[in-house]
Amino acid sequence: MAAQALRLAVRIASADLLAEDLKAAMESRTAIDLATGIIMEQDHCSQYEAFAMLRDASQNRNEKLRSVAEGILEDRTANHEPTSVTHFEE
Repeated sequence: MAAQALRLAVRIASADLLAEDLKAAMESRTAIDLATGIIMEQDHCSQYEAFAMLRDASQNRNEKLRSVAEGILEDRTANHEPTSVTHFEE
């Protein structure tokens, strides 16, 4: 019985970690998509080209893609309400 309880506890913990990871990934994706849209608007380019610019900036600065995207959003929304909000149903 103890072994079954332990296995169940490990499965529950793994499911919780997976849910947290997925939520973080979706929040990062929101910032990246918004930053890509800003680049598309500013440079009049395609989504593919805008994402490539974002990726290149990330690699050149040796920063995570999410961090570069969040920096673009912060610059764009310095005097406004934050735009990078991801809504999740709980």
